[in-house]
Amino acid sequence: MKPGETKIADTRGRFLQALRNGRERSDAGWTNGRILLSNKRIVLAGTSGKRTFPLSKIEQVGGRFDVNQRVATVADYIALQFDDGEDVILVAPAEFEEFEMDLYDALLSSTKFLVRHPAVEGGVVQNTEWERAKMQVETEAVNIATVAGTFVGIQLDDIGDIEMGRRTVREERREVIEVEHSDDDGTSVQTYISGPERAVGILKSLLRIGEEQTETALDLSRQDKQVLMALYSGVSPFDIPAFLGIDVDEVEELFVRLIDHDVLDEVRIRHEVELNARGRSIAADAIDEQGAEM
Repeated sequence: MKPGETKIADTRGRFLQALRNGRERSDAGWTNGRILLSNKRIVLAGTSGKRTFPLSKIEQVGGRFDVNQRVATVADYIALQFDDGEDVILVAPAEFEEFEMDLYDALLSSTKFLVRHPAVEGGVVQNTEWERAKMQVETEAVNIATVAGTFVGIQLDDIGDIEMGRRTVREERREVIEVEHSDDDGTSVQTYISGPERAVGILKSLLRIGEEQTETALDLSRQDKQVLMALYSGVSPFDIPAFLGIDVDEVEELFVRLIDHDVLDEVRIRHEVELNARGRSIAADAIDEQGAEM
């Protein structure tokens, strides 16, 4: 290791170059070897030698680059994009999920971000200010600490929706990630995050991993959606029968089905429930659809 360099991960795996100078390498084959990650670079060492890639040169992470059948049959690999996507290296470490989070942490933990939290709470826009912040990526969460001492934990499996947009951040128009999740009390909140363009793009790809975990194509009935929208709007689960004019036993059956579909989390056996990230996402979409129909 060079001065100021710290080893983060050292594992076995395989790797290849999928794109070179913008052209797909349809004849590319996997090379088995050692994958070394530090806070400065990633080193891929195989029988034909080693290649070193500074982390500062990685412009984007993620995506599928199935240039041939040998690549397409590998479910878990990380795509490292360089030179505006002209060059792409695929890395498939043996301990995939742990290495993936270590890589994101190495790419993001030294970056200074600007954060507004909560920007929206319970559907109500908050008058919060942008604060300078640093973040740390763990196995199942992105933890954000602001200079004012605020701590924000975003569980990857609790992410509802992610939106990208340009907003005025400290008198400058900048790209902003708007991520919906829940706070420690289970309240739906939105956190806005901005920063250097490259880092924002890499962070977006990380948060998309969590969003994909909660996306669903469930075939829900109109009554199912009414229950979700009521809970999303703050109606107590115990008030759902009176609120929607549905029999108590029927509501209990609805709760059981939605819990089985992983849309609700059970809080107590007598079916006190709360929306999880997937449920919040579906409820928000249902409310939008209802508004469009009016």
